[in-house]
Amino acid sequence: MRERRRRGLSARERAELWRRWKQGQSLSEIGRALGKAPGSVHGFLSSSGGIAPVARRRSNRVLSVRDREEISRGLCAGASLRSIAADLGRAPSTVSREVSRNGGRHRYRAGAADARAWDAAHRPKPCKLKCHRGLRCLVAAKLRLDWSPEQIAGWLGQAFPDDVAMRVSHETIYRSLFIQARGVLERELLRHLRTRRLMRRARNSSTSGQSRGRIIDAVSIRERPAEVEDRAIPGHWEGDLITGSKNSHIATVVERHSRYTKLVRVTGKDTVTVVTALAKQMRTLPKELRGTLTWDRGTELAQHKTFSIATNMDVYFCDPKSPWQRGTNENTNRLLRQYFPNETDLSGYTQSDLNEVARRLNERPRKVLGFLTPSEKLRAVLP
Repeated sequence: MRERRRRGLSARERAELWRRWKQGQSLSEIGRALGKAPGSVHGFLSSSGGIAPVARRRSNRVLSVRDREEISRGLCAGASLRSIAADLGRAPSTVSREVSRNGGRHRYRAGAADARAWDAAHRPKPCKLKCHRGLRCLVAAKLRLDWSPEQIAGWLGQAFPDDVAMRVSHETIYRSLFIQARGVLERELLRHLRTRRLMRRARNSSTSGQSRGRIIDAVSIRERPAEVEDRAIPGHWEGDLITGSKNSHIATVVERHSRYTKLVRVTGKDTVTVVTALAKQMRTLPKELRGTLTWDRGTELAQHKTFSIATNMDVYFCDPKSPWQRGTNENTNRLLRQYFPNETDLSGYTQSDLNEVARRLNERPRKVLGFLTPSEKLRAVLP
């Protein structure tokens, strides 16, 4: 019998997730470390707007677990509440209320009493914007004028120097925007922020020292052999990722001469996952069809050297923001949207499912090929 996968995150996993998120790790990197899908990590983070909740701490003034265990032992020994309180250095009324609210002398249990106290102490502080309608409306109006939260907070201090009720920090505004569970500011106001992101990195988050966003030793498409450009020789491919909902992706590669398409299932967007899956699929091709691969500037192929060693294929990268330089792949990705509409969760497709979609596409006649199919065109040039 197959073991059922546990759902959700434990307290230790949640702490590890937030630690890695603050370090600037990607969703795929975090998911791989925790054994979770990137979509699951994204869902967990987005529920709090990417802002880690403040860790709860027990005040030194309240009864601790050890105090409650001493109370329980004293009750079992038949000691009076006053003597128990004296041993703990607490007021007798404190011990009396603790015992009475948790079942009395004969039913008191330290563990249950401590859990009940911890739950009862969870009283989140109400958001200032939620309690003050005038301030909330003024902040929303300034956001619609494309003011940043920091500009709004600074302006409020100047406009209402003597009215503390009309002051709010920029951090509170950000939290009210990103943490939708608060239900304070409308979500549509997010589009007025300059970054337009849906989640916020923590203040101390940093990607300094990381290789994210950079492709080391990338070879420009301008250095690609001329024979690739005229499509006369088969074996030269273009590739990219198509994206679905819940941070899901599929790698697509198209042969330039025949427009033959291969789809590759990837479980994340990080370079290790993409390069490993892509290399595995490209190695199934005959050697004569493994010439070059042209990719966009996505860092999912940052480990292009590893891919080249595994497949004996040279990798070239397009110029930034130049998707037309791999137009065959762009056109193919538009055709694939017939099978994978926008906002489709792509993580549910198996490699067999993707092979079937690719087969359908490769067996459709193409005008650009004189109404031959990509499969027919490719077979015509193979020995």
